[in-house]
Amino acid sequence: MKGLKGPFSECCPLVAGNGTSPRFIMAAQTRALVSAQWLADALKSNLVGPKLRILDTSWYLPKTKRDTKAEFAQAHIPGSSFFDIDECSDHSSAYPHMLPTSTHFSEYVGELGIGNDTHVVVYDTSSFGSYSAPRVWWMFRVFGHSLVSVLDGGMKNWKAEGQAVTSEYSKPDRTQFKATFNQSWVKSYEDILENIRTKQVQVVDARSAGRFRGTEPEPRDDTLPGHFANAINMPFTSFMDESGKSVGTEDLSRLFKEAGVDLDQPLWVSCGSGVTACHVVLAAHQLGYPGACVYDGSWTEWFLRSSPEHIISEGEGKKV
Repeated sequence: MKGLKGPFSECCPLVAGNGTSPRFIMAAQTRALVSAQWLADALKSNLVGPKLRILDTSWYLPKTKRDTKAEFAQAHIPGSSFFDIDECSDHSSAYPHMLPTSTHFSEYVGELGIGNDTHVVVYDTSSFGSYSAPRVWWMFRVFGHSLVSVLDGGMKNWKAEGQAVTSEYSKPDRTQFKATFNQSWVKSYEDILENIRTKQVQVVDARSAGRFRGTEPEPRDDTLPGHFANAINMPFTSFMDESGKSVGTEDLSRLFKEAGVDLDQPLWVSCGSGVTACHVVLAAHQLGYPGACVYDGSWTEWFLRSSPEHIISEGEGKKV
């Protein structure tokens, strides 16, 4: 994968057929981003079905008080189903939306009509363009499904381009999905603690600069801001332009270079609770580096479990 450039570097599942309707080909790899026009063409050609599923993956922090299921019922991209990050998670964990088991994931996405040969397109309704969609993109990949793409610019850009939305919904027929979990792409509290000692792997934190430094509050009441030693701050919003679409590969390369991140070396990523960290994974993937790993518990787990000396903050620190 190294040396590949941009979202068109991989096999493209939608190919223009002799100037008329688009057609799909299956490939071992799918480009990470698809455009609003690409998806609109697929919809016009009635291609949504067992071989192409669209998921609204909108998720927001509880403090926003947004009812994503109600928003979906009111307006969504035609042919979409709703993917609930909180429902498709480990309910036994003390930390929010940790990865589910392979069995749980398989059953959940099977109920959405997704099989192992289904191309999945994910989006969300964030004002940023993308917020939670890259998390679900990564979830599919970590469970062995590479046929997944993020809608570039999300619902924000979809509407800006004048594409249609609907309140109509038809539940897909259930199908079989078999997940194959890639444990090596998921990092734990213990992994981060050991890496602080050894300094072997670069770790990027995708939260805002203020939360990273400790000068702006965390959105969860039981958590103070800050970061752990040796972390590198790359706010997830820096990977998108004003329209909500991904910045170009030259800008992505520049962002990593300016942050001092060497994509030829192993990369782990973190954020508040493992959602926006996946923007960093997506950006690295677009540049031809598909193996960035996610600290699933992220800052929420780290703050609650770590000792005060492992909290670096310009503001109030964790009490002993």
